[in-house]
Amino acid sequence: MDLRVAAPASVAAAARRGVLGGGCASLRAFGGRRRIISVRTSVATTESAATAALGAVSNTSSASPTLFLTVASSVFNCSCGRGFLQTEDEDVETRNPRTVVAVILGGGAGTRLFPLTKRRAKPAVPIGGAYRLIDVPMSNCINSGINKVYVLTQFNSASLNRHLSRAYNFSSGVGFGDGFVEVLAATQRPGLEGKRWFQGTADAVRQFDWLFDDAKSKDIEDVLILSGDHLYRMDYMDFVQSHRQRDTGISICCLPIDDSRASDFGLMKIDDTGRVISFSEKPKGADLKAMQVDTTVLGLPKEEAEKKPYIASMGVYLFKKELLLNLLRWRFPTANDFGSEIIPAAAKEINVKAYLFNDYWEDIGTIKSFFEANLALAEQPPGFSFYDASKPMYTSRRNLPPSMISSSKITDSIISHGCFLDSCRIEHSVVGVRSRVGSNVHLKDTVMLGADFYETDAERGDQLAEGKVPIGIGENTSIQKCIIDKNARIGKNVTIANAEGVQEADRTSEGFHIRSGITVVLKNSVIADGLVI
Repeated sequence: MDLRVAAPASVAAAARRGVLGGGCASLRAFGGRRRIISVRTSVATTESAATAALGAVSNTSSASPTLFLTVASSVFNCSCGRGFLQTEDEDVETRNPRTVVAVILGGGAGTRLFPLTKRRAKPAVPIGGAYRLIDVPMSNCINSGINKVYVLTQFNSASLNRHLSRAYNFSSGVGFGDGFVEVLAATQRPGLEGKRWFQGTADAVRQFDWLFDDAKSKDIEDVLILSGDHLYRMDYMDFVQSHRQRDTGISICCLPIDDSRASDFGLMKIDDTGRVISFSEKPKGADLKAMQVDTTVLGLPKEEAEKKPYIASMGVYLFKKELLLNLLRWRFPTANDFGSEIIPAAAKEINVKAYLFNDYWEDIGTIKSFFEANLALAEQPPGFSFYDASKPMYTSRRNLPPSMISSSKITDSIISHGCFLDSCRIEHSVVGVRSRVGSNVHLKDTVMLGADFYETDAERGDQLAEGKVPIGIGENTSIQKCIIDKNARIGKNVTIANAEGVQEADRTSEGFHIRSGITVVLKNSVIADGLVI
């Protein structure tokens, strides 16, 4: 528990004169060079102790007895009965983003998100009408000041690579100064082991661990491991600062969870210092109850901690660089995964600490979670919002015009730029870039991913004349509980409602699948006029 204990007036005055500090305090004498001293104090600091400390400090300067110390406050921040004042220099050092490199894992096959991952990697899946999932960790890195980023890719990476090159480069995209964004694709290497694909998250990093020995990584102290398929907004430097102040080998970002959701996650158990002592993957019954922890240890208010007695791993890890290399190369050279192998085994031997993230976070790993997370963006108020001017979400520059909306009724929805909506009704839906919605169309609980290009009026006229279906949604069509992938062509008088409540179906030849009761219209597919789904 953190306490703020006011010092006696004379002690506070001594602190302001540069007497008291926590750890190493930086002092500078008139005309003298900078000196570093170490002065510690307890909560029960007395005036006599202050006087003694003042004498100790005075003896450190031969240039002048007058010294100055910049102190953030005249009170003590106390933890576990020990008081300390952290200097600005120490704070800057623990929050230095130039000594952090981020590794975004984007190489999974994404089978649970199929068919959205049929032709794209998971991090390249569009979200929120104008973004892609990879934009979330990339934007969090930018907003945190971290400008050294590796993205590991393996499956269907063409569209992901194209998006990264357009959005995050030195010329026309987001500038990275002396940093970099590099895509590391799975590749063959010399030797028998070099012939295989990434076997897991840890194996993917291990195959490129030589990069951390490179000259441009000489200043790197910590490695931040991120996933490319989560939706959240986070200042990673808060995480890094906690990691460094606690002198932790591995830190794990965790989410407080209540009873209703706990069995859906991999849970961690901690001691009263926040150290991780055990793990359990999606426990149930007695095993679930055994994973309850006191989340006030991590800073959660007591009332909320009683409602959320579990902590779940977010898949966001922070390693000291040298420790990570040691674990990958020597301690666990055959382990393939961080979450299920390396970290649980390392926690038995080294200091692994939990870091609480008590805000919106969603794993976009299934069609259902993708669908629900998108529609949640249109709720009032939304659980997560892309509208934060101080911490914006970046994406590729499209230079599209504003949307044109004619005689339409739109409620609780998101309409992206470059759309054409003509005399339609849209309820609780997300409409992606360059979408076209015809007259008398009704969309409800629908996620429309948009289109990669426009068809001209002449091209659309020619297709209609030939009995073909242009990109977009034709007139008199009704759609609900549906995901419409990019460049889909949905004809006139179509009904998509899944009235029979089918949970799973593969109708590739007809242009759609059904997953968890949600109809998914495939990318580039054609839904013929008058079809009823």
